[in-house]
Amino acid sequence: MPNRLAAATSPYLLQHADNPVDWQEWGPDAFAEARERGVPVLLSVGYAACHWCHVMAHESFEDEATSVYLNEHFVNVKVDREERPDVDAVYMQATQAMTGQGGWPMTCVLDHDGNPFFAGTYFPDRPRHGQPAFTQVLTALVDAWENRAEEVAGVAERIRAHLQGAVVPAGADPIDAAVLEAAAATTEREFDAVHAGFGGAPKFPPSMTLEFLRRRGPSAVVDRTLEAMARGGIFDQLGGGFARYSVDAGWVVPHFEKMLYDNAQLLGLNARWGTPLGDRVARSTADFLLAELLTEQGAFASALDADSDDGTGHAREGAFYAWTPAQLTGALGDDAAYAADLYAVTDAGTFEDGASTLQLLRDPEDPERAESVRRRLLEARTSRPRPARDDKVVAAWNGLAISGLLDAGLRLSEPAYVEAAVRCAGFVWQTHWVDGRLRRASRDGVVGANAGVLEDYGCLATAYVELAAATADGVWLERARELLDVVVAHFAVGDGAWFDTADDAERLVTRPRDPADNASPSGHSSLTHALLEYAALTGSGEHRELAERSLAAVVEIARRAPRFAGWSLAAAQTALDGPVEVAVVGPDDEARAALTRAARTIPGAVVVAAEPGTPGIALLEARDTVDGRAAAYVCRHLVCERPVTDPALLRG
Repeated sequence: MPNRLAAATSPYLLQHADNPVDWQEWGPDAFAEARERGVPVLLSVGYAACHWCHVMAHESFEDEATSVYLNEHFVNVKVDREERPDVDAVYMQATQAMTGQGGWPMTCVLDHDGNPFFAGTYFPDRPRHGQPAFTQVLTALVDAWENRAEEVAGVAERIRAHLQGAVVPAGADPIDAAVLEAAAATTEREFDAVHAGFGGAPKFPPSMTLEFLRRRGPSAVVDRTLEAMARGGIFDQLGGGFARYSVDAGWVVPHFEKMLYDNAQLLGLNARWGTPLGDRVARSTADFLLAELLTEQGAFASALDADSDDGTGHAREGAFYAWTPAQLTGALGDDAAYAADLYAVTDAGTFEDGASTLQLLRDPEDPERAESVRRRLLEARTSRPRPARDDKVVAAWNGLAISGLLDAGLRLSEPAYVEAAVRCAGFVWQTHWVDGRLRRASRDGVVGANAGVLEDYGCLATAYVELAAATADGVWLERARELLDVVVAHFAVGDGAWFDTADDAERLVTRPRDPADNASPSGHSSLTHALLEYAALTGSGEHRELAERSLAAVVEIARRAPRFAGWSLAAAQTALDGPVEVAVVGPDDEARAALTRAARTIPGAVVVAAEPGTPGIALLEARDTVDGRAAAYVCRHLVCERPVTDPALLRG
């Protein structure tokens, strides 16, 4: 019999709708029930593509005896972290404070006011590797709740006080050239000179940090890391797109879930890299988005699962993507040995059970044969059971996808990518913009009730400014302004920083405020980019000043942990350099296109190209051709140098 998640819109919650656990969604009803029954709230947070969420569900939440105990002693609440990033942020901060680490599934136990007094992540069904069984944890928690109430209240109060006091201090100084130089030096010292990227295992794509370094000029750190990811198992060598992270330090074996936010960022970054390998990866990643994440409405789904049926009725991580030599033979016949050498498939395997992830460690000597093999393997893979898709549409991540598709479409001269970006942007505005405010997520074209958070406003406003520049259509600039107006009115802290939730959002234990980047840009850093780019196109001093104050607010993170401020540092580098604004005016011909392509090689530049006299964008005002020829005006703060007609004078 379905529990109280049966009417949810979240694919993650629906995965648990048939659990014997009497789950319900986050909300005041759950806490009212807990008060009435005199039991604590058990909060379980995860997301649809999460491998270990599936494992814990199968081991514990589908188990009758465990579920009976949970239903008797707790009010059980499920949260999709991607729909409620505010709830996730608060309790992840508590989990990290109490355990020293975080991750999903996240398990917290709360009092009737939402204060956590216990937190952890995955718990096995039996004691394993020094971890207690989930049922042992539950029994101890119930004993504490019933017999040591003062101790529980004391822990809850201490954690509440910690959460309310744990605020990253806003800096008083700007991020100046010295801060940027020190941040770049620290980042380069942390570079993995053996495998590229940063840190050991697991290793995540450092998209934002690489963009910061790229904007500073030629960088071996950028080149080596992008090449290592492009050639490694983290990149789907057959169908395009990147997995969420590599479980090893060498980019060989990924955690196979594919997230929209990763692929959107890496799509744009590879397109901006401007190398033949980067162009190939950008095309392949854009094509992956359009082939596998595009929804009927023209927006993009959130993720593909890591797990899929292995052909025997059992879900297994990586089953869709890994290959054995025998499987290559079945798909390719006489070309199997060539494919094994090309893609580093070994008899021993690089993954599990003799299977290998596919790597492309060198460029093929015979590109036509290699392409034939790739297409045949891709076709053979279509007969395998596919990973499930989390098809909810998240506003922030679709903003990132719009930006990535624009970068790829404009730099690779692929109008289909630009058209897809425009269609996506239109859907998000028509569906997620409700009564003058942004909603976080939709599914099947129906918007959900959850309010947009700062990253939704920041990523989407950035995308709309970039759409205005790409299309010379001022309507996108107007929509960006509406988004930014809401942020200024409802999210400001007052010291240059920004809250992650609006002032009229649901009250939680604490109001989240985290300017640090993680796998995707923070709301703070994404908003900073939106403010800077809006100011570049409009000349708005108000928005430029807000951007500069936002940058000052993250100066301490930039000094202490620059890799967690990569996107803010990228914005700061652009702000320090100008930013550069380029207006290209002329008839829609090859001369204008050549100038526009050259202008887009300038790191961080905001570029708009249009016919003379195009209205709605201040950067284009009073710009004209030179002797009837297309001309480019390079400007800073809308003050322009003499126009040029030679693309060679614009190269970044």
